[in-house]
Amino acid sequence: MRKIKKNKWIYFMLLPGILYFIIYKYIPMYGLIIAFQDYKPYLGISGSEWVGFKHFERLFSEPDFWMIFGNTLILFALNLIFFFPIPIILALMLNEVRFMAFKRTVQTLIYIPHFMSWVIIVSIGYVMLTLDGGIINGLLAALGFEQINFLLNPDWFRPMYITQVIWREAGWGTIIYLAAMAAIDPQLYEAARMDGANRFQQMWHITLPSIKSVIIILLILKIGDVLELGFEHVFLLLNAANREVAEIFDTYVYTAGLKQGQFSYSTAVGFFKGIVGLILVVFANWLAKKNGEEGIY
Repeated sequence: MRKIKKNKWIYFMLLPGILYFIIYKYIPMYGLIIAFQDYKPYLGISGSEWVGFKHFERLFSEPDFWMIFGNTLILFALNLIFFFPIPIILALMLNEVRFMAFKRTVQTLIYIPHFMSWVIIVSIGYVMLTLDGGIINGLLAALGFEQINFLLNPDWFRPMYITQVIWREAGWGTIIYLAAMAAIDPQLYEAARMDGANRFQQMWHITLPSIKSVIIILLILKIGDVLELGFEHVFLLLNAANREVAEIFDTYVYTAGLKQGQFSYSTAVGFFKGIVGLILVVFANWLAKKNGEEGIY
């Protein structure tokens, strides 16, 4: 209590974040009860009939379950393989820039897409890729190549998705890594230079090992989002032609829950996503600690 009193203003600064999680993350967990009910809005949670694991059994027996599960895992794998390393590489490159005006300009330019909504990002992609006057197809036609229907071709959905994710979020993702690099002791670099290490060797033997714990923590948190890819982006790219490769749990919950009014079933789907994410976070954290790294708890 003495420590809390001494640092009361620091705890006061934490209060908005704590309230946010209590109000928007923990209190709504009460609604997970309806995953085990045949929920009727006019009866409420207390008056709806209990049906046990009926909705979970339905989920796992749905013909589309494995398609949706596979699509979600593939998009997550693309995020992990192609997107996750990009902010690290960008941060390492920016950290080596010594001309500060150029560094700040580049940082500003790569941060800007993060502040655009997915509607704008997807709209820009549509304008560039459409057959009707799109820049890319216009360039292909000018070079004598056949035009490609990027928006309706299922084979192009995943490349479009991951490219837009990288464009929007890669620059913003560098912030944490650059902050971690700023905390590295400059004397380590001076000692390395005296030993004859070049810039690449300094980056490989000093910078990367110094931010390894940050990378692992962010990787653990990323793994927890294995089934949580975000609704808006995929929904905007989704259409009848590419549904077989684009439908994921987030869009499925929207279709089943809001459009079809199956509140209990969609809650069961969301519950399943949360349980999988929790298990993976706990496992990844345990694995990191077993290998001598610092976990998230």
